Amino acid sequence: MNRSERAFLLLSGIFLGALVLTNLIAGKFFLLFGRWPVSVGIIPYPVTFLVTDLISEIYGRAKAALVVRTGFWVSLFAVIVVLLSDQAPVAVDATYVDQETFHRVFGLAPGLVLASMVAYLSAQFIDVQLFHFWRRLTNGRHLWLRNNASTLVSQFVDSVMVVSMALIVWPLLDGLEDTEPVSLGTAWTVILGSYLFKAAVAFLDTPAFYLGTWALERWIGRDPDPAPGRREPGP
Repeated sequence: MNRSERAFLLLSGIFLGALVLTNLIAGKFFLLFGRWPVSVGIIPYPVTFLVTDLISEIYGRAKAALVVRTGFWVSLFAVIVVLLSDQAPVAVDATYVDQETFHRVFGLAPGLVLASMVAYLSAQFIDVQLFHFWRRLTNGRHLWLRNNASTLVSQFVDSVMVVSMALIVWPLLDGLEDTEPVSLGTAWTVILGSYLFKAAVAFLDTPAFYLGTWALERWIGRDPDPAPGRREPGP
């Protein structure tokens, strides 16, 4: 395995790990700046956009799209395993976590999971397409522009979709009497808080994008045993 393949494997692993963590911890909320309720799932989630931008920059659109599709199926697999584990009977004398605690932590609401998966797939593909649109438009210049312009738009789409589907649409369809959709005002508060956090991280990770691009191109370009036909880094 050459350096290019190892770097791609590492980036893909970071992407998939951050994505799975986002879904697993999404049930806990905190107040951003003491005002906006947002899921702790937004802490690792912005990392996925940074990684897809790096993969897009170094390996091209096809590889980035491949990682996005793989992330969807890996997330689906993780959710299925968690739901099956939640339904497994508890051996009372041989467990450290009782069923109620396990369900409270890992009993993912179907609406939240569905919303997260659909929003993720939509936003990530939008991010990849916009990234390459800005790259073509600027003839490969201005890394900061394509990094931030693609991420800011895709993160807004993600925030609107996941909150609308999970907190407004799903409660209308689940048939449960004890769940009801939140008001538009509450939904907008959650959307705004989530997006502000994601936008701030997008701006802050710009130096990491520059550093990551430079380091990857330098490390891969100096590979003593490059693979035949490998796409060269850079525009």
